Amino acid sequence: MSIFQQLFGGNATADLKELVATGAFLVDVRTPGEFAEDPVKGAVNIPLDALPYQLSAFEGRKNIIVFCRSGNRSGQAKAILERNGFANVVNGGTASYVRQFV
Repeated sequence: MSIFQQLFGGNATADLKELVATGAFLVDVRTPGEFAEDPVKGAVNIPLDALPYQLSAFEGRKNIIVFCRSGNRSGQAKAILERNGFANVVNGGTASYVRQFV
């Protein structure tokens, strides 16, 4: 069982692949500098510290995948979004992991 299956349950790879294929909103919560050095195609950069002020960017999104460098900040981002009423959020873990599906 992979670390992502242990953390997120089920077949995380298949789930993430399907979400990306169906147009999930990809949100990189790393700093602008990290994002510029290593962007993920199709992702927008909303740094974790700016996330609470950018909630309108998430409204009406069918599926949301948040990710970062290690999975820590994306876990925090997922929690922030869920506390604000977004139930369709997936912690994609790392940028390098999400990149393989875009």
